[in-house]
Parts: sequence; structure tokens; C-alpha cells
Amino acid sequence: MAPIIFEDAFEIVSINPDGKKFDKVSRIEGKGNKFDAHILLDVNIDVYPINMEKRYTIALAPTLDLDGTPDSGYFNNQSGRDTLMDRYEYIMHGRLFKITDNKNLTPPKSEVYISFGGLLMLLRVDTSTAAKFDLDMRLFLLMKTTE
Repeated sequence: MAPIIFEDAFEIVSINPDGKKFDKVSRIEGKGNKFDAHILLDVNIDVYPINMEKRYTIALAPTLDLDGTPDSGYFNNQSGRDTLMDRYEYIMHGRLFKITDNKNLTPPKSEVYISFGGLLMLLRVDTSTAAKFDLDMRLFLLMKTTE
């Protein structure tokens, strides 16, 4: 069984809502279809261009191994085994650095903040979904276009 903690298909609402800051990075804002999730995500558009007309599936997992074997901190796929990387187009590795509850929203939501080597993500989800995450957790972001 794949070790995915969160996965949803997102419709892109805007690109660079606060203006473009960097040449090779765009911040996308998306609305989830399954979990009523909201996302702000920095994407290296030099590597993975974003198209407003497409939907993207975004997943978060603590390991790339399909059997759920914990991540060792080093990637070495010399065995040729299938991994989650084979199922997605764009992958980043990062660390969860902040979880907050936003009780001002109706219904109340939690905000999960992850840094992928300086590229940031804010995921706003219901509190039961956010309960799957832990502070300082190492996570892989996996992304692909959705039909």
C-alpha cells in the first residue's frame, strides 16, 4: 500500500497572486476537489511549467517506497524497484515547520506549512486531515497533471 498521507486534485485559481517575485519560481493558488483544501505552493516553473487550464493532483508522503519503508534520508534506487516517483511528474522533498489552527474560518481549518529547500507550501485543510501531520516531519510532495 502506498504511504500517501494526503492526496487531492487541485484546480488552479491563480498564479502569482501577490505578483511575480522570482524568474524561475511561480506561486500557485489552488482549490481542492475532494477535501475542500486550499493550497499555496511555490513551483520551479523552469523544471515544471504550470498551465492554468489543467488540474493537478498533489500528494504528500513520508517515503517514496511503495511498501511504506521509512525514508533513510538518502535516495538510492539502484535496485530498479518501482517508487512513488514513477507515478508523478514533479517531486520535492521538504520539512513541515508549522501547523496552526485557524478558528476564524467556517468551518475551522488547520494550516500546514512545509519548506522544500526554500520553496514554500501552505495547505489549509480540515483539522482531522491535519492531524495526520507532525511538526518537523520530512515529506515528499508529488505532483502530476490530472485528466
